[in-house]
Amino acid sequence: MQPTNIKDPDYFHKVVDCQWACPAHTNVPEYIRLIAQGRYSDAYMVNRDSNVFPGILGRVCDRPCEPACRRGRIDGKPVAICRLKRVAADLRDDITSRLPTAPNQKNGKRIALVGAGPASLTVANDLMPLGYSVTIFEKYGKPGGLMRTNIPSFRLPEGTLDEEIDYILRMGVDIRYNAPVESMKDLLAEGYDAVFVGTGAPRGKDLDVPGRAEAAANIHIGIDWLESIAFGHVDKIGENVLIIGVGNTAMDCCRSARRLGGRDIKVMARRPRQYFKASPWELEDAEEEQVEILINHAPLRFVMENGKLVGMEFERLEWDAKARNSTRLDTIILPCDDVILAIGQDNAFPWIERDLGIEFNKWDMPAVDEKTLQSSRPGVFFGGDAAWGPKNIIWAVAHGHEAAISIDKYCQGLPLDERPPAGMNLRTTKMGISEWAYSNDYNPAKRQKMQHVDLEQRFRDLKIEVELGFSAEQTAREVERCLNCDVQTVFTAKRCIECDACIDICPVQCLTITRDGAEEEVRTRLSAPAINLDQALYASGALPHTGRLMFKDEDVCVHCGLCAERCPTAAWDMQKFEVLIQLAGSEACTTQLA
Repeated sequence: MQPTNIKDPDYFHKVVDCQWACPAHTNVPEYIRLIAQGRYSDAYMVNRDSNVFPGILGRVCDRPCEPACRRGRIDGKPVAICRLKRVAADLRDDITSRLPTAPNQKNGKRIALVGAGPASLTVANDLMPLGYSVTIFEKYGKPGGLMRTNIPSFRLPEGTLDEEIDYILRMGVDIRYNAPVESMKDLLAEGYDAVFVGTGAPRGKDLDVPGRAEAAANIHIGIDWLESIAFGHVDKIGENVLIIGVGNTAMDCCRSARRLGGRDIKVMARRPRQYFKASPWELEDAEEEQVEILINHAPLRFVMENGKLVGMEFERLEWDAKARNSTRLDTIILPCDDVILAIGQDNAFPWIERDLGIEFNKWDMPAVDEKTLQSSRPGVFFGGDAAWGPKNIIWAVAHGHEAAISIDKYCQGLPLDERPPAGMNLRTTKMGISEWAYSNDYNPAKRQKMQHVDLEQRFRDLKIEVELGFSAEQTAREVERCLNCDVQTVFTAKRCIECDACIDICPVQCLTITRDGAEEEVRTRLSAPAINLDQALYASGALPHTGRLMFKDEDVCVHCGLCAERCPTAAWDMQKFEVLIQLAGSEACTTQLA
């Protein structure tokens, strides 16, 4: 095997599983350590550098970081990364003096952003400090996009939303409310140097089954219905409510219906629970609020009596082991006053003329370059749900960062596909013979459970936030569950005397000194077979005494530092890794090693 190149920023970046899994690559271990030290404002700013909306995402992020968390491989429960993000946001001091500002002297370039959702706001956040004049066209009277219209206030308080959006708008963004763009041709004619489309996926899918037209008054498209609630146009619903679909939008719909007068609320799922799209915590919260979730029910028709919707008929299914093929068992009619359809979302671009050089595919989606986010027409970019369909807020933020890089390059006449390289810092954490600048003891604490407002109280007002946040005691316990995966075991082969002390003390058997070979074969003869091919096998250079190699299975290492404490020659060191992700306008980083 070739010696592992630890100067490549991606090598250790992939070892920090939570950060690698985050689309915006938020430095999770660093902000958790800062929270542990009570440095909440610093933790908030570390968050904001990459995810832009720490207070918002600390409440409603889809948490791609948590399934990747190494702690989950040890005790089955990942660190509560998302909820610790909220701790930093809730307990920070006034950080306005630390926020980016726009220069007085503009650079003469004008950028149009369509929609004021998370992707467009991220583009504005990155371009305004570079001197661009940014104009946002928003069809509603308030900014935020789906964050405002589709996420209920009992999950995301309006004050949190307004505050973090205002951090961006106060830089001098020209935002035009109640100004939907009805023609891309007309917008391009205004002479903007670049256009970014961040309009989301604004069209909810319908259900075409018998009775749909007759029952129209009591059938609601989920995202439209949530939007009507957000803007105060809907304040009640019938007592018996059926929700069709089982994604996160369905969970927001059923919980909102509970607060608007629904008493018997059922969520209807076509497949078994393990195939639900909704996040597990969303399902738990809905069921805590006495929402019933019925699996293996497929809608057949709306049932009408005397011109009024009275129920829905479903076929009950039995699925094979992989839920690919089903058999009908029987049918059942469930009573209902209202039905909410939450079965997916589509993009809608009727305002983009098809003769502008912007290509669309067979699904009527724009052809967008995955790296640059540019469409087939130079200078027109797409991001967020508008680019590839519904995802989530953190993906929209990541798209916004990449689009801002592309727009900045486009306006300077630079090649868009030459992305600014990432850099890295790698510095020792050694403070003494066996003392480190991080908490390296394994803490057996269990994952902390979020406390909620009492059921009786939360239904009194649609705006009562259900989650209370972690207490000081819960925070103190949860931060210690982090394994500090960014503090890396760095090995210097020429110092090794092959005494096996590190191998003897390793609690997870991740180290092996053995002869070289093909990686596939080497993985089978380590102290513990390295079976996770998605994570690297570290290989040193030849050791000075025998020519054998030091191998390390990065998949199981818990970054405890015992190898470095035990090593008599300091061949092992614990060094804190920091990946330097590039944003618009930043220069290429120089890798810094300790």
